[in-house]
Amino acid sequence: MIKSIKPLGFPWETQDPFLFCAYHRDEYPKGNESMQPATSLEGRNLGQDFTLKDGWRMYHGTTVPGFPSHPHRGFETITITEEGMVDHSDSLGAAGRFGDGDVQWMTAGKGVQHSEMFPLLHTDKNNPLEIFQVWLNLPMKDKMVDPHFAMLWNEDVPVIEMEDAKGLKTKARLICGNYANNKMTAATPNSWAANEQNDVTILTIEIAPHASWKFPASSQTVNRSLFYYKGENCSIGNHDNETQVQVDNCIALEGDAEFIIKNGAQASFFLFLQGKPISEPVAKYGPFVMNNQKELMEAIKEFQQTQFGGWPWPKTDHVHDRAKGRFALHENGTLEEK
Repeated sequence: MIKSIKPLGFPWETQDPFLFCAYHRDEYPKGNESMQPATSLEGRNLGQDFTLKDGWRMYHGTTVPGFPSHPHRGFETITITEEGMVDHSDSLGAAGRFGDGDVQWMTAGKGVQHSEMFPLLHTDKNNPLEIFQVWLNLPMKDKMVDPHFAMLWNEDVPVIEMEDAKGLKTKARLICGNYANNKMTAATPNSWAANEQNDVTILTIEIAPHASWKFPASSQTVNRSLFYYKGENCSIGNHDNETQVQVDNCIALEGDAEFIIKNGAQASFFLFLQGKPISEPVAKYGPFVMNNQKELMEAIKEFQQTQFGGWPWPKTDHVHDRAKGRFALHENGTLEEK
């Protein structure tokens, strides 16, 4: 049932069809009127600030925390926000502000630049941020599709609450897949997850203290990873065989076996990733994921020549007006506002 248990690193190691998952938890301070930290940045390696100092990092940002414009090709990013806000801008002229439970699903396809900044909107209180970014591979036939992004707004993401025999609760948010008579298909048309036969399932899970949660078997053709990122301890297994697991571990599970989590004395939080592997060669170089080295060299050369359409925004670390709420502006001009 349990294939392996490994410590969580950064980024988190995943299984095919996923490439990796980056988990970010930052206790950002109050912001100023420019949505920057209202505190000194002295002592930080600005532009490469990945050291957790005072509970937060600037990452590649130099004024506002986040990731200024950078390219992607050949895969998808699924950005799941638990807390805080993300400002998206891209080379197609699309933009958005999302957070507090929203999910952005972006197919990079043949190439796109985007920035992901973390505006500190609150000037009267702290601005905590918690997000997952999952990289989902694209098969060879879809590596060069047109870029596309879609929003799964918090209000539209199914929340499934279950009680065990003792009346203790587990809450799961279904980002993708089929679970407990709920269904969420991939947000983008060319995703590996768009085909239900690939059985891609993404869940965030919160289990109450001492509660039990049972997840059904799928098939031996899928890979399953359970990331235990917050809590204390639990046991995972079935009625005949249980394994004690501490927090900050990734558990790889067999796809064709039901498993049960019996939680310890603290609430536990998990990210669950499942999917049929693409089973094709993977060649990676930073933000490019292709099938061989020749394609990687072509991707780098094309980006150097075209910048994947250039950058239409005034700054590489562009953030939107602080008065704007949650929104998504798509390449075709369609505007969604929440």
